[in-house]
Amino acid sequence: MSVGGRVTGHRTNMLQPQRRNQWHSHFSASRNVEINGTLIFQPATCFVHVVALVMTAIMIYHIRSKYTAVGRKEIVHFFYMYMVIELLAFFLDSAIIPTSNNVYPWFAAIYSGLVTATYACLLINGFVGFQFAEDGTPTSLWGLRLACLIFFGLSFFVSIATFKGLAGFSYAKPIGLFIVYLLWPILCVAVYVVLQLVLVVRTLDDRWPIGDIVFGASFFAIAQILLFAFSVTICDAVQHYIDGLFFYTLCMLLSVMMVYKYWDSITKEDLEFSVGSKQSVWEIKDPLLAPDNDYPDD
Repeated sequence: MSVGGRVTGHRTNMLQPQRRNQWHSHFSASRNVEINGTLIFQPATCFVHVVALVMTAIMIYHIRSKYTAVGRKEIVHFFYMYMVIELLAFFLDSAIIPTSNNVYPWFAAIYSGLVTATYACLLINGFVGFQFAEDGTPTSLWGLRLACLIFFGLSFFVSIATFKGLAGFSYAKPIGLFIVYLLWPILCVAVYVVLQLVLVVRTLDDRWPIGDIVFGASFFAIAQILLFAFSVTICDAVQHYIDGLFFYTLCMLLSVMMVYKYWDSITKEDLEFSVGSKQSVWEIKDPLLAPDNDYPDD
């Protein structure tokens, strides 16, 4: 329900020239703009990246303000990682880091590693509500961080080895890259959705959070379909002003926002231990608990 899916499709300049020509004969790209002599690729998508950074900062602020909510420290890792992904994607999609530069494949490999690690973070957060380990403890937090680091390292190695043709990997047959970058996210999202549905059905009386899960999963699925199946159709239909990557990035942002909305809807803050500065206004619905003004004070 979150980030993913561009390395194999969008970052084609890592391939040999003849393979790039074959790719571009089948796929179209959106128009570029020139700002002060600098050519900016995917301007509309870059705007969505900026919006995503702002929205993620707001979500992180609200998560951190729920001081006693279950899984607060674990879920905030996911949003921090998503923010880093969006920041890196801004530089890669816009070609501020030129695709012809020798460091470009390394940054793309870092991006791929972060995507894989972020989905691992989402998957692990799916188990937090079941309290296999008490949330917020060093065991829970360092277990999460170590797992994310392992998946980051694995995906980074597979990506850079594929780009450089190292250790038996080849850009002509990027099977490993497809596994860590495409299949792994789908698996993580599927398991996360199932876990949260079980959690809501078994432990909550309120069924409204299921709507957040459904919307989030739907945005994730739509993002993949628009990017990989209809990107060229969209690009040609709007005269190359935008392509599937724009809608992909937008849908992924909406999916991440649904993750936040779902988490926020199932967590409640213990007001006794809250140190927030704002006072809550409570509406008393039980007439027996309402203040009785019929009797004067002695």
